[in-house]
Amino acid sequence: MTTQYWLVKSEPGAYAWADLVRDGRTAWTGVRNYQARIHLNAMRPGDRVLFYESVTTKAVLGAATVTSAAFPDPTAEEPGWVAVEIEAGAALPRPVTLAQIKADPALAKIALLRQSRLSVMPLTRGEFGRIAKLGA
Repeated sequence: MTTQYWLVKSEPGAYAWADLVRDGRTAWTGVRNYQARIHLNAMRPGDRVLFYESVTTKAVLGAATVTSAAFPDPTAEEPGWVAVEIEAGAALPRPVTLAQIKADPALAKIALLRQSRLSVMPLTRGEFGRIAKLGA
């Protein structure tokens, strides 16, 4: 199977990049958007993830790896909601801000700009690589 690429968003007050680094890995729970659920169900171990802090930070801060396939979200009161486990990787040497992403023609079609409220979204390999390069 080929590696897939994703971007996950979190409000720093709820779960920050620093929390993932401290914890080492976490279950990505609490997602209650149907489209994001589809994306969580599509994630596979080994997939690469960029971690974006929304609201105040508005930047991609680091990379992570999916370590488990989707499983029932233990925080959900209704059936059907899922979570995956992700493991912290390296922080980007420089955060990649939303303004940088908006200004980069190579990222013009990124889901972050089209569906800004979505908390889990796919990236192309090129988009993932471009953001990683901007943060190097």
